[in-house]
Amino acid sequence: MNTLSVSSLNEQIKTLLESSFVRVFVEGELSRITFHNSGHIYFTLKDKDSSIKCVMFKGNAAKLRFNLEEGLKVILDGAVTVYKPRGEYQINCFMIEPSGQGALALAYEQLKQKLFDKGYFNPESKKELPKFPRRIALITSATGAALQDMLRVANQRYRLIDIDIYDVLVQGNASAQSIVEALHVSDLKGYDVIVVGRGGGSIEDLWSFNEEIVADAIFEAKTPVVSAVGHEIDWLISDFVADLRAPTPSAAMQMILPDVNELYQYIDSLMQSYNNAVDAKMYNYSQSLLHVKKLYEQNSIEERIKQRKLELSQYKERFEQSIMFRLQTLKREIEPLHVRLYQQMQSILSQKKNRLASLQENMLSNNPKNRIVSGFAQISKDGKVTSLEALHVDESFDLMNDKLKITSKVIQIKEF
Repeated sequence: MNTLSVSSLNEQIKTLLESSFVRVFVEGELSRITFHNSGHIYFTLKDKDSSIKCVMFKGNAAKLRFNLEEGLKVILDGAVTVYKPRGEYQINCFMIEPSGQGALALAYEQLKQKLFDKGYFNPESKKELPKFPRRIALITSATGAALQDMLRVANQRYRLIDIDIYDVLVQGNASAQSIVEALHVSDLKGYDVIVVGRGGGSIEDLWSFNEEIVADAIFEAKTPVVSAVGHEIDWLISDFVADLRAPTPSAAMQMILPDVNELYQYIDSLMQSYNNAVDAKMYNYSQSLLHVKKLYEQNSIEERIKQRKLELSQYKERFEQSIMFRLQTLKREIEPLHVRLYQQMQSILSQKKNRLASLQENMLSNNPKNRIVSGFAQISKDGKVTSLEALHVDESFDLMNDKLKITSKVIQIKEF
């Protein structure tokens, strides 16, 4: 009996398996995925009845277009190998494709969902493009037709703009990094807009614009970024992340640049609006001036004098009317008073006549002339008429009639 060592047996098994299963295609679900620091990927491929260990070394893992996820159904392209120190066999994977769909399609959906969850597509994060940009950076291939289309449209629409071209690779393994570097450099130079784009092509040709590093660079840019990649039916990750998505490169220039002909028309409309506004203002001001003039005329010194004269005339008229009314009223009141006054005056005159007659009689009776006749003389003292009762002994007094004045002295007073 030929006895084998463990190492010898494992070596024979390794040789037998690796020579018999040089290349295998195996379908199953991914499980227990481990991403090692070295860059290798370890996982298990299983179906409902069995499982097998698998490894994908760093070089092949770097070529993966999508992320390996737990439970994802895939097809492995690889070879069966034996790890002799532990006597374990496994599949050394050269390539992995999603089962039922392409790797690029799956990678696209995975990255799209990842960036959506990170908020890269939020409308709130989109930067507003200026209405009249002055400087634009075009990140594209300097030899591509897309650049010529963009320059042609820019020349037709709006020549008052400076355009800088950043020549980059737009397809191939190094293209994504080339685009990212151009984005970083142009973002520091104060452009108004950055356009990232290229012409149409297959999904593989356009894949650079589906890379996560390109999406990060667009999202982190401080300058508004326009994604103009492929044709209208092509939707890239850069389209979702950019501040504006243009269906084609030439359409991008139409969207971000004003049309000079439209500007001319707009300026004409502004001039017309301006003239209309000026005319309206002038009319309004003229009406206001007329109004102020009327107010001034109404409040001028002449107008005030005129108004005062009118008021005085009205006052005079009302006063005269009031006086006439009062006079008429008084006249009506005076007529009976006049009769009464006349009667009273007649009565008073009659009384006065009677009084006068009485006084005349008294005067005649007291007249010195009349008294002389009867033997009487007028007594006066110090020039004033007085009576005998007012005289005292030794006082001098005068006796007077119409012809004589006698000065006398009281010698004796005797009462009767």
